[in-house]
Amino acid sequence: TFGEHQWEDTGIFNFLRALPGEILKHPDNDFVTPSEAIARYDARDVIDIPNFVSWADVERDLSAWLSNSIQHDAAHTLYSLRERVLDTKDALLIENWRRLQTSDHFYYMCTKWFADGDVHKYFNPYESPYDAFISFMNALHDVQLRIGLKNKKI
Repeated sequence: TFGEHQWEDTGIFNFLRALPGEILKHPDNDFVTPSEAIARYDARDVIDIPNFVSWADVERDLSAWLSNSIQHDAAHTLYSLRERVLDTKDALLIENWRRLQTSDHFYYMCTKWFADGDVHKYFNPYESPYDAFISFMNALHDVQLRIGLKNKKI
């Protein structure tokens, strides 16, 4: 958001730089990590969130990443390789496969229209969702070929 929707000339970065100091001026305030908060405070209640929630699009669900057949195909193919990739014990291959799990790849394949579509186009380096799919599947095919080469060496 910062630098994309809230430009520097709004003063947002100056505000963010000053915020921690202002918060810490009050003796009851401090900053802790989630693990420190768990150790310090008792649970107050249980939160039930039966559906996935996201920041994206009008629906605020997973549809920005998994709403069409190309996204589903790409995700299924990617995750179906898990055991084969991990079995290679090849650190670089595993890292490449993990980077293909970055949500941006699936976001770029979104085919939504109207206001949501405009946002998807704005952040998308590809000409179309189909170009994103082809590029992703080519990279995934490279991973599959490298798995095959590793298996031949074993």
